[in-house]
Amino acid sequence: MMKDLAEKFPILKEMQKGREVVWINPDKVPFDESIKDCELSIKDIEDAQARLQRFAPFIMRCFPETRDKGGLIESTLTDIPSMKERIDQKYGSGLEGRLLLKQDSHLAIAGSVKARGGIYEVLKHTEDLAVAQGMLSTEDDYACLAEQKFRKFFEQYTVQVGSTGNLGMSIGVMSAAIGYQVIVHMSADAKQWKKDLLRSRGVTVLEYESDYSEAVKHGRRLSDEDPKSYFVDDENSRTLFLGYAVAAKRLTAQLEERKITVDRDHPLFVYIPCGVGGAPGGITFGLKHIFGDHVHCFFVEPAQAPCMLTGMVTGLHNRISVQEIGLSGRTHADGLAVGRPSGFVGNVMTPMLSGEFTVQDAKLYDYMRDLLEAEDIFLEPSACAAFQGVITMNQRAEIKKYLEKHGLTDKMKDAAHIVWATGGSLVPEEVREEYKNTYLDSGDDVYKIHHSGD
Repeated sequence: MMKDLAEKFPILKEMQKGREVVWINPDKVPFDESIKDCELSIKDIEDAQARLQRFAPFIMRCFPETRDKGGLIESTLTDIPSMKERIDQKYGSGLEGRLLLKQDSHLAIAGSVKARGGIYEVLKHTEDLAVAQGMLSTEDDYACLAEQKFRKFFEQYTVQVGSTGNLGMSIGVMSAAIGYQVIVHMSADAKQWKKDLLRSRGVTVLEYESDYSEAVKHGRRLSDEDPKSYFVDDENSRTLFLGYAVAAKRLTAQLEERKITVDRDHPLFVYIPCGVGGAPGGITFGLKHIFGDHVHCFFVEPAQAPCMLTGMVTGLHNRISVQEIGLSGRTHADGLAVGRPSGFVGNVMTPMLSGEFTVQDAKLYDYMRDLLEAEDIFLEPSACAAFQGVITMNQRAEIKKYLEKHGLTDKMKDAAHIVWATGGSLVPEEVREEYKNTYLDSGDDVYKIHHSGD
């Protein structure tokens, strides 16, 4: 099968070698056409937004760090002109327009983009249970959920999830705060400090030597055996997806505050790291509903684990893994270490996504140091994958053709580029130091780590 696929889709031959590629989605259509057969709509996004607003009093009560935002878990949008200058000088990016960083890396409670979808799904499940028991009305002040009687009620239920790290963090921390028993099934790629943090919050962490997909499979099976257990399914959950999509509604006000216009003459480009696809897919879905054809979304994946790209190129989505095309699936980008994509997200993104980039692991640490030195902002390496998009924009013929096709070539000087930072604020100081001093020599599948001073 692989030989036939490689002949039909030549980009697979480059991907098989672990090389960095740029892929422009041939199936992208105008936004109005892309949503014709979609099972979700703007009404679903607005419903999710309203639910998060209802929970704001409870979140403020349990997590005082959210009080300055009224109980909303939201990140800042930051101009990063020094980083723009640095990548131009160092990598010859030649990027036109304005460069900004969406700092989901610093979201309250969980310190990553997963604080959006993961926490939202836990909250929706909580509302569903309490309302069904007659303990809560949607007209109530949800701060009451912090009372002991509610905690005692939720203690009889379990929440489980499979994760490479950040989703487990968001599910674990919020579920434990509400009172649930929590089990996080973590793959071999998960960082030790994330396991330690979860255990310190009373979360049960089960470790697997296999990859993300196997951790999810084991977690789902264990949860299905318990009628009072709820499994958060990152691969197929519409609830998670909508939690991520709410980000787009909030981004609108942030752009307005910075006097950034998004229209035909002022295009918006967004670059998002991608693992199984839920977070970048949900964000893209929301952005397309707000900005339509004026926003151009790109995913960025590790060269050894481009699962969403493999699924979208072939049209097989979750019916193919990166291992089946000869890649290892191993990457230093723990949050992106996924071998098989979400079929649900892949199908939704097929008519919407502009394209994808892949990046070698060695560059993740370089981009991390660049941002830290240029802007004094720390991101974990996997979150830095998105910089591959802005750096490569003016360097590949595929992008040039995309801009020409969509009449954007002469509008790039008025464009805005958002790098979506997905995680980093909770990384312990000693791990940050390790990251800062990690240098990789890239090979087809093997990386030799050099620490400065060695």
